[in-house]
Amino acid sequence: MGRTPCCEKVGLKKGRWTAEEDKILTDYIQENGEGSWRNLPKNAGI
Repeated sequence: MGRTPCCEKVGLKKGRWTAEEDKILTDYIQENGEGSWRNLPKNAGI
């Protein structure tokens, strides 16, 4: 028995951000602010 995961982990990429992903995140943060760090990649479209 165990706990169900708190979020969907299918398709989760681990590791460093690519230069392209970095640019997307930087641009998104400059336009919209930080907001929730957990939701940031999803909101930025990554």
